[in-house]
Amino acid sequence: MAREVIVVGAGPVGLMTAGELRLRGVDVVVYERLPAPTRQSRGASFTKRTAECFDQRGLLDRLGATEPADSHFGGLPIDLGMLAEDHYGHRGVSQFRTERMLEDWVGELGVPVLRGREVTALRQSDDEVVVSVDGPDGAAGESAAYLVGCDGGRSTVRRLAGIAFPGTDGRRGFLTADVTGIDTRRRRIGEDLPGGSMVMAMDLENGVTRVVVHEAGTPPPRDRDAIAFADLADAWQRLTGESIHHGQCRWISCFTDASRAAAEYRRGRVFLAGDAAHVQPPAMAQGLSVGVQDAVNLGWKLAATVQGRAPEGLLDTYHAERHPVGEQLARNARAAIELRLTGEDMDPVREVVGELLTHKDAAEYAAGMLSNLGVRYDLAKGDHPLLGRRMPPETALALPDGGRVRVAELLRSGRGLLLTSDAATARVADGHTDRVDVVTATVDTAPGVPAAAPLDAVLVRPDGYVAWTAPGTAEDLAQALDCWFGSGHRPSSRPRPKGWGPRPDCQDLS
Repeated sequence: MAREVIVVGAGPVGLMTAGELRLRGVDVVVYERLPAPTRQSRGASFTKRTAECFDQRGLLDRLGATEPADSHFGGLPIDLGMLAEDHYGHRGVSQFRTERMLEDWVGELGVPVLRGREVTALRQSDDEVVVSVDGPDGAAGESAAYLVGCDGGRSTVRRLAGIAFPGTDGRRGFLTADVTGIDTRRRRIGEDLPGGSMVMAMDLENGVTRVVVHEAGTPPPRDRDAIAFADLADAWQRLTGESIHHGQCRWISCFTDASRAAAEYRRGRVFLAGDAAHVQPPAMAQGLSVGVQDAVNLGWKLAATVQGRAPEGLLDTYHAERHPVGEQLARNARAAIELRLTGEDMDPVREVVGELLTHKDAAEYAAGMLSNLGVRYDLAKGDHPLLGRRMPPETALALPDGGRVRVAELLRSGRGLLLTSDAATARVADGHTDRVDVVTATVDTAPGVPAAAPLDAVLVRPDGYVAWTAPGTAEDLAQALDCWFGSGHRPSSRPRPKGWGPRPDCQDLS
């Protein structure tokens, strides 16, 4: 029997995508090439916005204790303490730990994660996507209404779909390892050394130290499989004078400063998310984070489409909203690498950028890019500062019974959310209550929202972004509801729409 959605890749992005779909009742399966979860941990932190995405689904507490992550651009620190809103990310969280948490979640939701399955071919028609899969029992063909490629920077799905991957090739090589038994000085955001070299040492859990080395002039390695811990330890000693040769290496890898973004995040019934859609050097520590946000953006839109509730053109907004983020990420990562590793010739630029970052406005802009709190989509008419931005999950709401609740807690179901204390405004959503929760409440505190911009009523998409606010009219609210959640009636069947194109009334909202 054909699935509704196939997700390729069981990393954090693939698992988050599958969970978002299953949360809304979609029949989804995950295919993973590797036969078992790997203990490799390429990602070791995530941004403030990604923490909010986890919180919106009740997942953040499952990760246990984390540490606040410092912020920097190209090694130049940003004082987050001067900002009105909390921009601190979370560090010291191994990717393995995040994957394990997400796999437990999707398991509870009933998503099958099938390992040892490698997608080798792909074709799509107007009605379905068909993939060839090599698995433990040999080759087989599987079909689905849609396919999401979350299979990394060397994405097979991207290649088979014929999607271009423009960007820059890597010129520098970096070595990274997780090591136990060493007591080197911690360099959490990295330490820049003369001539364009850099070393980093950061604590992970259970006595593990994440070590990264770039020795100026080192090109990308030709044979990744030939890398040994001795290569990293030798370079570390040359650069710092310290020996870490006695350490026990749990995992070693390499990366480059290549930076790319897919030309299309969607081609027909095939989508890309995470590293399959964008790769960049980990100077910004954002690859995993931006990928998880891709998944949260795509999941509710694809679920609505599968269930026949989506307004025309909704799926196209995935590329429209997330592709600029991926391109900005690639650009910023290139800039940060050049700023950090070009050598003494870059010193005047470093001085200028460092001075700019001491000013609140510049620091807030840079921190917004790095935390992903600065993301703003072109969603609706109006001039409220929250329109198109994420609704701060820590926003406290006062309920009629005297209780209080955070917005994040109201987004756990993955549905839309209309907050209002006005009965007439609430009635506008009467035809959408099968997909939008209407909550009678008043805003108590809203972090980062100016007092001059009250939130008397607000419509929040399932991914946490604001699509309408009062004092917009009832007509504007009705239009926003139709634009993002479909017409105000529940369909009796679950057709798979064809012929996607922009809807005029949605265009009017931009």
